Amino acid sequence: MDRGSERDTPPGRGAGDTEAGRIPLAVVVVDRNGLVSHWSSGARRLFGVPREGAVGRAAADLLPVSGALPENLQADPAPDACPAYEEPGPDLEVSLGRHTGYATAGRARVFAHRPAGPREADGERLDVLWWAYPLIGPGPARLLVLAADATRLRAERGYDDETAERISPGFARHTELPASEELERRLPEILPNMGPGLSGRIVSQVLELGYPVLEFSQFDRVPVTPYWGVPRRPGRTRTEAVVPRQRVAPVAVPAGAEQDLEYAAVRERLEFLNEVSSGIGSSLDLGETIREVTSAAVPRFADFAGTHLRAAVLAGEGFPDGPPDAQTVMFRVWVEHNDEPGRWDDTVPVGESFAFPEHTPFYQCMSTGEPVLVPRVTEELGNRISGEFEKRDLRPLITGRSLLIVPLKARNVVLGFMVLMRRPDRPQFDDMDRTTGAELAARAGLVLDNARMYTYQENVADTLQDSMLPQVTPRMAGCDVATRYLPGTRLGRIGGDWFDTIKLPGSRTALVVGDVMGHGLNSAAMMGQLRTAVQTMAAMETPPAQLLRNLDDLARRLGDNYLATCLYAVYDPIRGELHLANAGHIPPVLVRAEDGSSELLDLPTGAPIGVGGVPFEATRVRVRPGDRLVLCTDGLVEVRGTDIGEGLAALCESAAHPAASMDDACDTIIRALNTRGGRKDDVALLMARLNGIPGDHVAEWRLDADPREVGRARRLVRDRLLSWCLPQAVESAELLVSEVVTNAVRHAGSDRIGLRVVRTDALLFEVTDDEPALPAMLDPGPLDESGRGLRVVSRLAREWGASATGHRKTVWFEQGITGSR
Repeated sequence: MDRGSERDTPPGRGAGDTEAGRIPLAVVVVDRNGLVSHWSSGARRLFGVPREGAVGRAAADLLPVSGALPENLQADPAPDACPAYEEPGPDLEVSLGRHTGYATAGRARVFAHRPAGPREADGERLDVLWWAYPLIGPGPARLLVLAADATRLRAERGYDDETAERISPGFARHTELPASEELERRLPEILPNMGPGLSGRIVSQVLELGYPVLEFSQFDRVPVTPYWGVPRRPGRTRTEAVVPRQRVAPVAVPAGAEQDLEYAAVRERLEFLNEVSSGIGSSLDLGETIREVTSAAVPRFADFAGTHLRAAVLAGEGFPDGPPDAQTVMFRVWVEHNDEPGRWDDTVPVGESFAFPEHTPFYQCMSTGEPVLVPRVTEELGNRISGEFEKRDLRPLITGRSLLIVPLKARNVVLGFMVLMRRPDRPQFDDMDRTTGAELAARAGLVLDNARMYTYQENVADTLQDSMLPQVTPRMAGCDVATRYLPGTRLGRIGGDWFDTIKLPGSRTALVVGDVMGHGLNSAAMMGQLRTAVQTMAAMETPPAQLLRNLDDLARRLGDNYLATCLYAVYDPIRGELHLANAGHIPPVLVRAEDGSSELLDLPTGAPIGVGGVPFEATRVRVRPGDRLVLCTDGLVEVRGTDIGEGLAALCESAAHPAASMDDACDTIIRALNTRGGRKDDVALLMARLNGIPGDHVAEWRLDADPREVGRARRLVRDRLLSWCLPQAVESAELLVSEVVTNAVRHAGSDRIGLRVVRTDALLFEVTDDEPALPAMLDPGPLDESGRGLRVVSRLAREWGASATGHRKTVWFEQGITGSR
């Protein structure tokens, strides 16, 4: 399929400015086993083998290299001998054997099997130009081979030496490239010398025009692959390419064109660095960034890349302090190479941590912060480096290779370093490579530092959030509690959701869930203030509705932007009752143990905390032992674009699901509602199983304000503990009850004194009188006869406290069942 030069003039150029033409290309794809997986009609015409006879056969058998170039080409290299292909790198057989990890090109004599014609005979040896591009990534294909008939180029086009130096693969109609969509996705990997913009333009032309052909023009030279990646003979020829319509392929350039070559080399490096910059830092995840940075260097710049980072960087801690030294622990965080799989795994495993020995180039790089270049690791140097690592023989992996170690720095502090190596069949690293590697590391260091700072900020936010959330005791008096907290998916993740459980006098428990509107540190700070206020007021036995009113006043005093929702519930396990008040929060779910049904409790909603001027109402709900109360924030049930009623219905349904434990019940709810997608808000979930306290585990008595009642109180407590088969608790209980009742008799303002003993996991003793003033612990002198009662209680009781409600106060203490604190 040959086109006239006038029709093929690149856009923007006049017909007189260029001379261009096209010759069909053979397209062959070789899989990882060296077998042909695609054989184009161009390959059939060029080599004489039909598609069905080629696919599945060994590529080396179909394209046997016959040896030297024709004698007439050796004797007369001009005008069409294309001397750059005399020895541009690995030959065709090596490339077909997939022994190179980078793009190669050359010229070869290949046996053809095409039918005899005017100038062809069976078994003819063809003079072909070829280009081989490794296919990197998933899928069986491993090599793309393009080939063109050099004889046809000379005979039919008659180009002189100047024109023959400018040849590049292009694309025209009737595509036969395999899987156009796959090519569009993988062309930047197939042609690793191209930047993303150039690759995109080529792909668009392939998909629009189709059939691959050989096109030659006289404009726009750039290297076909990084010239540091294709072996060549120093001082003779260098591989370069031209780009008509931004297309790339090898041609020969006379060794004297040094200025053009150096310009092309600099441009190639800039393209490489720009491509790396656009390919790394796509995520703030530190692990993903590490993989991107390491993979960017292979195979285009190096055959091996290993990234090492300081422990503080990897742990997401603060910025490392000072330069590394011999005691600095480095982690090998990622390794990328194009050697055979598994070759490096045992010797340089990912995840290994150690301090690098001082007398190694690795230590030199990380301590000075400067690149270290070893053009070739000699056997002596390999032995010396390997000897510094105990139980580690590095010699087979590093000897003979070119080594470049570049520091990863940010704000002039070394975060780690990257080890880069090339195999002996590639050009050694030179000073220009040192500069390129240092620039690559500088850009990588900035990206890694961004990811490190993000990880550090995430850790700080998580630590702050965790510190503000309570450590809930799973077993309270008369109820079991389980909780879950899920941070938001927004940047920063910290939010204003909270939950709490608060022990109250009378074996009661306060259950709280709240949600500060907004996200970030301000919301978290407000949440901490409101939570502290709720705990304080709950300990003072403030009724639910009054507590919310007080909380609303506090929020308005703190600022106009303080808004929050809150649900406050008090569970009395002796009465079997819930006392609830709501401030704009979503209603709780009550799951009945009797029949497993669930319902949203119908509570007066109230206005959010901080609105002001709106009354709050409280509601009492009777419950039975085994019922479960579920409280959560709206992040669990509300998803953007859906009705919150759907989320509440799903909450009711999942809460009623039978579960073996409270933790399993919470997990069931989270799984059911957290998989709907679109959740960005944080989530707080609190579930309480309301077990109640049996009546025979509660004993109550009325005492008179008479000193003789102290002895009666001791007898009543002793008899009840013995009836509960707790003789080991009698002695301590008698002493403590005697001290507290004595205080009540002495300071009571009336004759009404109450004594109650409740048995749960511990023994709870409560003494109530009509004096609202709370007792104070005194510091009596040696001769004082009073003031020591509360000190005795504090010493012997597991916990103790006092609270006032109205004109009455209650002093309580807990005692372990075994009598120990």
